[in-house]
Amino acid sequence: MDRPFTHLHVHSEYSLLDGFGRIKDLVGYAVELGMDSLALTDHGVLFGAVEFYKECLAQGIKPIIGCEVYVAPRGLTQKESGIDNNPYHLVLLAENNTGYKNLCKIVSKGFVDGFYYKPRVDHDILKAHHEGIICLSACIAGEIPRFIIQDQPEKAATCCELYQDIFGKDHFYLEIQDHRMQQEAKANEGLRAFSKKYDIPLVATNDAHYVRRSDAKAHDVLLCIQTATNVEDENRMRFPGDGFYLKSPEEMAGQFPDLPEAIENSHRIAQRCEVTFDLESAHLPEFELPQGVETPGEYIRMLCEQGIAERYEQITPEIQERLDYELDIIQTMGFDNYFLVVWDFIKYAKDHDIMVGPGRGSAAGSLVSYALDITTLDPIKYNLLFERFLNPERVTMPDIDCDFCYERRQEVIDYVIHKYGEDRVAQIITFGTMAARGAVRDVGRALGMPYAAVDKVAKEIPIHVGQNVSIEGAMEENPTLKEMAENDGAVGNLLEMAKSMEGLARHASTHAAGVVISDAPLTEYVPLYRNGEAITTQFPMGLLEDLGLIKMDFLGLRTLTVIRDAVENIWHSQKERVDVDHLSMDDPKVYEMLSRGDTLGVFQLESRGMMSFMRELAPENFEDIIAGISLYRPGPMDQIPRYIDNKKHPDHVKYLHPLLEPILNVTYGCMVYQEQVMQIFRDIAGFSMGRSDLVRRAMSKKKTDVMDHEGEVFIHGERDEAGNVIIPGAVSRGVPEAVAVQIYAEMKDFAKYAFNKSHAAAYAVIAYQTAWLKCYYPREFMAALMSSVMDDEKKVSKYIEDCRKMGIHVAPPDVNVGVGKFSVVEGKIAFGLGAIKGLGAKPVESIVIARQAEGPFKGFRDFCDRVDLSVLNRRTIEGLIKAGAFDFTGFPRSRMLLGAEGIIAQVQVEKRDRLSGQVSLLDLGAIEAFKEDRFPMADPAPKEIQLAQEKEVLGLYVSGHPLEEFEGILSGKTNLNTSMMGSYEELCETGIRDGGSVTIGGLVDSVKSQMTKTGKLMGFITIEDLYGRMEVVAFPRPYESYHHLLKADTPVLIRGKINYNEEMNVSVICDEVMPLDQGMTLREAGIGYKPMNIKKPAEQLTLCFSDFTQKPLISKIKPILGSFPGSVPVVLYFKEENKRFGADESLWVTVSDELVRDLQGVLGRNKVEVK
Repeated sequence: MDRPFTHLHVHSEYSLLDGFGRIKDLVGYAVELGMDSLALTDHGVLFGAVEFYKECLAQGIKPIIGCEVYVAPRGLTQKESGIDNNPYHLVLLAENNTGYKNLCKIVSKGFVDGFYYKPRVDHDILKAHHEGIICLSACIAGEIPRFIIQDQPEKAATCCELYQDIFGKDHFYLEIQDHRMQQEAKANEGLRAFSKKYDIPLVATNDAHYVRRSDAKAHDVLLCIQTATNVEDENRMRFPGDGFYLKSPEEMAGQFPDLPEAIENSHRIAQRCEVTFDLESAHLPEFELPQGVETPGEYIRMLCEQGIAERYEQITPEIQERLDYELDIIQTMGFDNYFLVVWDFIKYAKDHDIMVGPGRGSAAGSLVSYALDITTLDPIKYNLLFERFLNPERVTMPDIDCDFCYERRQEVIDYVIHKYGEDRVAQIITFGTMAARGAVRDVGRALGMPYAAVDKVAKEIPIHVGQNVSIEGAMEENPTLKEMAENDGAVGNLLEMAKSMEGLARHASTHAAGVVISDAPLTEYVPLYRNGEAITTQFPMGLLEDLGLIKMDFLGLRTLTVIRDAVENIWHSQKERVDVDHLSMDDPKVYEMLSRGDTLGVFQLESRGMMSFMRELAPENFEDIIAGISLYRPGPMDQIPRYIDNKKHPDHVKYLHPLLEPILNVTYGCMVYQEQVMQIFRDIAGFSMGRSDLVRRAMSKKKTDVMDHEGEVFIHGERDEAGNVIIPGAVSRGVPEAVAVQIYAEMKDFAKYAFNKSHAAAYAVIAYQTAWLKCYYPREFMAALMSSVMDDEKKVSKYIEDCRKMGIHVAPPDVNVGVGKFSVVEGKIAFGLGAIKGLGAKPVESIVIARQAEGPFKGFRDFCDRVDLSVLNRRTIEGLIKAGAFDFTGFPRSRMLLGAEGIIAQVQVEKRDRLSGQVSLLDLGAIEAFKEDRFPMADPAPKEIQLAQEKEVLGLYVSGHPLEEFEGILSGKTNLNTSMMGSYEELCETGIRDGGSVTIGGLVDSVKSQMTKTGKLMGFITIEDLYGRMEVVAFPRPYESYHHLLKADTPVLIRGKINYNEEMNVSVICDEVMPLDQGMTLREAGIGYKPMNIKKPAEQLTLCFSDFTQKPLISKIKPILGSFPGSVPVVLYFKEENKRFGADESLWVTVSDELVRDLQGVLGRNKVEVK
């Protein structure tokens, strides 16, 4: 390399949907080109700074931290469209740590104070924070180049002098670029002239937006995704040519052969830049200690000693030793302040009656947390491990996640902001990335491919709950996808392009719960970002921890709000005080209810699959609930049959070695928890708990080299160089080698799925509390539950149906009874007035205040006379009428709607007269009868209109349902309804997968037609059934065939296929439509039925399942098998796991076409095999 060169103008993927370069690739290619340094200058942000810094150090080159900021044309406060929405560009590079801090402040100001289309700064901000920053004049969008291009040399000259004045003569450079653009050539000519005239050095850069020249096409597609255009659009935003990549030093020198100093200046600038991030220190907020207390350690010990004295009747040596051990580790690791900060805001919440959860995550394993009342679960009683939370052998930040009442969470955050300072507290950014399906859809749109073709490809990418399936992985798993790519060039190109986009940052959002608290103003360490009203850090959670900043999760949990409201409902309706934190945890009635699967509304246990699992599990104690929550997830589900069998048949429990019994007896011999894996390492092989946790982590991350080494240590032990025993190993403790090998193999296999018992136990507490409330106070609990989902008509409908099954009456809205939320009045649940659309908090408050002041309303006119009509206007009052809130008057709603406007106007006049001192006939009592309700005569509205009006204002039907007459038909002819469509996971539990055949039924709610690119109409239909709404898409062919049936309020049956989009939203792709009263039953229609033509006597019946996640279907097929008793064995085969299980002899069958047909109705075609 003749002349060293450094790229100082580089955009990564964090110039969102504008930069195509992944940081690792950018740095790797710079190294490949022989460069010793590289800058990162994303548009307006420092999102990638820390990741870039770490990657540069890892690959052995110098990182230069920079940003291409946006400069407001006039000033920060000027925000006029057409003028101020086109800011100038300016490149700023941090010369040293002071410069980095100033860069953080500048970039933060752009978002917090200057955002207008872009995060803008102005000259005043640059002047205030210029120290330690080297400034480059940027690309042709820069202020100086733009003035040159616009033939305004005087303004360009003024800018040159201004930036020299702001940054200093040796900190300002004129930036020249050559991408073969006419405007660029004109700008460069002017820049050379100004360089000579004002003695401003030139520096050559390339406006790199991707890594290699070959990435230009992918970058063009990325721009199309950003601008919602496609590559066929000639007028789209696009970059000219393919030169916006990391060019080699030779290429750069070749572009500017007569300006060698401009090339050399790039490297001189790089040599001047020395920014170091402190990745070792912690920046914990200082907790203010009370007078007389000298250290945080002293104070936390004092609080803990008081806490355990209150928690335990007798402080045993075990409790004291555990407390001393934890406090010693906390103090040694320097986290005293952290615990005090958490203790303080938890205490604030509880002191102010803000509901706080019992704990979350591994923090529930800490006795210190329990003593400080941060958690409410005894870690000793439930054998929860401190080292799973804070490992002395792996120094990482502690992580205490806190659940608060959903409605009052912000109060706790506000307290923290007030206590530590607004400039030291912020929420945390998170980045949404392009997942496989999303990338395919985005790229397909950008390439201009037909929707149906792209959708077909996207649907072939499998979905695994909790896992990101890559396109590469999908092609390995699904041969059909691979064949499509190989046989169709367009599909192959689509997938290759989508693969290149996969994982790129697509958008920034705010982490749902994360809050960072610092010991100094945050901009000393990190830049800030504005996302709507939220101010967040520009670095995500993991990188904040790298910088030593402490993250805390303030989670709003709706269930805590439900518990609070249920307890309040109990007090209001029954005058009983319930303390959910001191319930008996072994109440047989509660476990009986759980064993019936009556768990709708019960935290963590209300999905269809979990209901079925609870019936099978039949929990008898709290440990069973903990295990149930831990087992019912992909991976651990493998253990469910064995767990249930061992629970029901204790003689089936087998231990590989007696030392395992005290560890696994609580889970009937099954390995369920991460803590059990750690205990096995400790008790069988003599590992420390800290090292046990390290090995468990390695297993969960499938680190083969670590697992192989530690496996040998587990079996045979380990000695130091002097021959001293460090770990004795299982064999030396009397475990046969073959048994030790088997134990380790089982742990290695299971550890990747094992669940954190501390987290499960804390959530099991909430599950039990909600179950107890539903068991003993079902009305109060269900009212609270419905209040928590008032904005979700589907859930409200589902819970009303559950109330009906329990014999609980949910009364329609009534202004004489209702309050804002659902409540319990005289043994009935009163509909919450807040659920009525358009009726906000103030109108409800006005109604309740008037009612409390003078008693129930006598009629409609009395209501209007007593409430504040400036808050309740005509529209909101008409909403109350439509909802049925005035039905107590006895007048038909049609008459009240006809006369409401006149009565409201008359009452308003009378109120004004009273205020002005005029006396009306009413006040004199002359015509007392005039106070009575009088409405114009009108016929009662037809039932369907009344129901439609209810739906209009409530989002659901209360006094009936238009589909009531079809209820029997729907249950017999459909295999999917909206109550089954809560989430992707819940729908999977029904056995219906993406692309699966379904039949739905209901009323056509709305139809929107849209013209396709081929000029044909397709339809987007909303169907409403007894529980809610679902979306249906009809492509041109079915839409043309059935559009005559797709009219509003028409009852129909629709056959089609389930469709998930990249956000996991569910819709149905329409194949066929028929009138609801003409549809055939599933069996008559042959849906999923494949005749077997059984001729020979059957020897075996095999039922095929895709994987273990379909186990809940077993409960559906048992009754079918029981209806055809016989002598043919039944085998359950799980394809993914390649495992077979023989059904109990009581379920053996007589094989017939009818049996096969019924089984196929549940499992689907090709899932029933007769041998």
